[in-house]
Amino acid sequence: MAEKAINILLVEDDEVDVMNVKRAFRKVNITNPLHIAGNGLEALTMLRGENGQPSVVPKDRRLVLLDLNMPKMGGIEFLMELRADPKLKLTPVVVMTTSNQDQDRVEAYNLNVAGYILKPVTSGNFVEMMATLNNYWILCEMP
Repeated sequence: MAEKAINILLVEDDEVDVMNVKRAFRKVNITNPLHIAGNGLEALTMLRGENGQPSVVPKDRRLVLLDLNMPKMGGIEFLMELRADPKLKLTPVVVMTTSNQDQDRVEAYNLNVAGYILKPVTSGNFVEMMATLNNYWILCEMP
């Protein structure tokens, strides 16, 4: 199963949401490597590497779970930068946010996100959402 592991980068500034994702991963036995970035700038550094060092998130089979509302560099800005980078532009991104704004949804899809998911309010729904996403990842063929 290791060759099927997907390297997940969670770009999220809210510690409670990070804990919810980790808890949901444990509850549904998702064992994919999970890397955490607190904003878009940190996420880009983790994906690109810096000072001649390799990226923190392995280059193969990457997936970004992206919040939109973050300090320093928000999700839409991160997406614009990611899509403009020839080495990163094909990285699949699923937006996972509280923003139910049509403008955010349209902008995200215009930047080729794989999905736009509203964060569930309850812990049970959060776990269910992660289980569904995991089943989807298992079915997808990723580079």
